Amino acid sequence: MINTGKLAGRTIFITGASRGIGKAIALKAAQDGANIVVAAKTAEPHPKLPGTIFTAAAEIEAAGGKALPCVVDVRDENAVRTAVKNAVEKFGGIDILVNNASAISLTPTEQTDMKRYDLMHNINTRGTFLVSKECIPYLKKSNHAHILNISPPLNMSAHWFSNHVAYTMAKYGMSMCVLGMAEEFKKDNVAVNALWPRTAIYTAAMEMLTGKESNQFSRKPEIMSDAAYAILCKEPKNCTGNFLIDDEVLQAAGITDMKQYACIPENADKLMPDFFLDVAPEKLVEFAAEGSHAASLKKAAAPAGKIEGLFQKIESLLSDEIVKKTGAVFEFNVKGEEAGLWFADLKNGTGKVGKGKSPVTADATLTMDSKHFFDMFSGKLKPASAFMTGKLKISGDLQKAMKLEKLMGGLKSKL
Repeated sequence: MINTGKLAGRTIFITGASRGIGKAIALKAAQDGANIVVAAKTAEPHPKLPGTIFTAAAEIEAAGGKALPCVVDVRDENAVRTAVKNAVEKFGGIDILVNNASAISLTPTEQTDMKRYDLMHNINTRGTFLVSKECIPYLKKSNHAHILNISPPLNMSAHWFSNHVAYTMAKYGMSMCVLGMAEEFKKDNVAVNALWPRTAIYTAAMEMLTGKESNQFSRKPEIMSDAAYAILCKEPKNCTGNFLIDDEVLQAAGITDMKQYACIPENADKLMPDFFLDVAPEKLVEFAAEGSHAASLKKAAAPAGKIEGLFQKIESLLSDEIVKKTGAVFEFNVKGEEAGLWFADLKNGTGKVGKGKSPVTADATLTMDSKHFFDMFSGKLKPASAFMTGKLKISGDLQKAMKLEKLMGGLKSKL
């Protein structure tokens, strides 16, 4: 997407702009010479995630824009109002708002504590509503007013609720703001739209959640920033109330080569679909598995009675390095034809694998049917896609559970 200069001099307020998709959108607009309000919480470096509002501001100005870094927790009304006031004082108004800040916890109902529930709803739904509410008086004064929420289409298929109802409700709250505000402010010529990715987008946050290998089946944040740019350049009266998908926006703008956005170009046609699209769970798993591994790496399905052999193989691969890198104890509740309870202690000593309940408290318990279990460990089925579609249930520490991907990587060539 070539910059046209359409956003030159426009003031864009972006929540969660210190990294990831939010920063990518900021940098794209900065190339036009836009003014960017970097509204995010990270003033001090995060121990695991790169970037602060100040490093993002420096990149924005290096790209040709002007930046105003503001420490903003979108749950805090005073912080939001102060940032909006400072933006107006510095740049004279606000033309565009991008509601990008979001919180995620892909946990089922019984494993979702109310603190996490409140966090997601207060950031996603309430935060989007609050920031929009505070910016709207100034957007009404602009001759190029847009609100763009990074939120999904309102897909009412039950499987998008059943595995993580709390997150879905919170994310759909952002989308309902689009549905309502687009109609409410149409008379004021304020465009309100949603943008969502077709596939998984590889960011530092996603890497922390699912591991570095997730780039194998993901696209770069730039596909979202290019699509956002195309939307924000449109005349508001001609584009409002839409739930837009990134590659469809770009195709409509004449960009047909999506391979440029794939993290791994050879996997450009084998990418993992994102949540909330019209994809059946079975197809989603199949597609994600293809995207995660080239056809030449596919393994035969596990023959009956091989789950025990799988755990023996895991035990044979244990090393001080694996234990040091993983630092967690897992229980595996295998269902179906080869039902059984297994454990893997990858925290203590040189590690231990066995049948039955773990002798030490498990950090995470993974429940899965045996017919999918072997596929996951042999690389045919990505843990993220299995979890997302309900094939894999996780209770306990989700981030530690995702560390198993490193162990699975060591098994791929040995099964």
